[in-house]
Amino acid sequence: MKTAIVTDSTAYIPKELREKWNIHMIPLNIIFGNEAYREEIDLTAGVFYEEVKTKALPTTSQPPIGQFVELFERLSEDYDAVISIHLSSGISGTYQGAVTASTMVDGIKVYPFDSEISCMVQGFYALEAAETASRGEDAVAIMDRLEELKGSARAYFMVDDLSHLQRGGRLSSAQAFIGSLLQVKPLLHFENKVIVPFEKIRTRKKAMKRMVDLLGEDAASGEPYQAVIIHANREEEAVEWRKELAAQYPNVEFSIGYFGAVIGTHLGEGSMGMGWMKK
Repeated sequence: MKTAIVTDSTAYIPKELREKWNIHMIPLNIIFGNEAYREEIDLTAGVFYEEVKTKALPTTSQPPIGQFVELFERLSEDYDAVISIHLSSGISGTYQGAVTASTMVDGIKVYPFDSEISCMVQGFYALEAAETASRGEDAVAIMDRLEELKGSARAYFMVDDLSHLQRGGRLSSAQAFIGSLLQVKPLLHFENKVIVPFEKIRTRKKAMKRMVDLLGEDAASGEPYQAVIIHANREEEAVEWRKELAAQYPNVEFSIGYFGAVIGTHLGEGSMGMGWMKK
């Protein structure tokens, strides 16, 4: 049984890794005025952060269901099954789009997977699925493995300005108001598929230290972990942070990821995060 792996653009898996593991990517959209761009295809993260300096903040939209149907039908020519891994259903309708499209195609069994998270932690699921599929495991076994990984998946992030999240409807007005009033840098995370404050922290430095402490609590078991430092146009800072952490946690394999255009629209430039899961 041949299983294809699909994810969406918000996993932010580097193109060379997607090509190496044959991961198919379906893009979300960024809309500046009347112009729509496919994330990671028409608009890279680097260009996005330059554009928003001079333009009004864009809006974002999920892929059309027809795009899923078209991709699944194409995959049905060479595969028996497809696992479609998407950002949390609590912040986007993308996963539901995959579910709906799965009922509209013949000749291939579609297994939609709600990562309940986003960015490169979502990417970890896709890479694990692709590696497992390459060893000939069937789709049910791969889905079981992904569910198992959910038990150790974590992601925390802080934003420089809460107004982006509040304006995009991803955080309540009251929470945004409290944050701006007290000048806090709340540590955020996903809980029950939505973004909520984890702790209120007053400075960027302390918020980043708290993320490290939380990683340390899990990594203290000595088990092998993979972790990703995620930045919104702060690559140098991310590289420095990785150097420090790699020396501190030898059982953790660190990579650097980024908040691309869709997630960056809601978080804003300067945001930093970290995610991890067991290997």
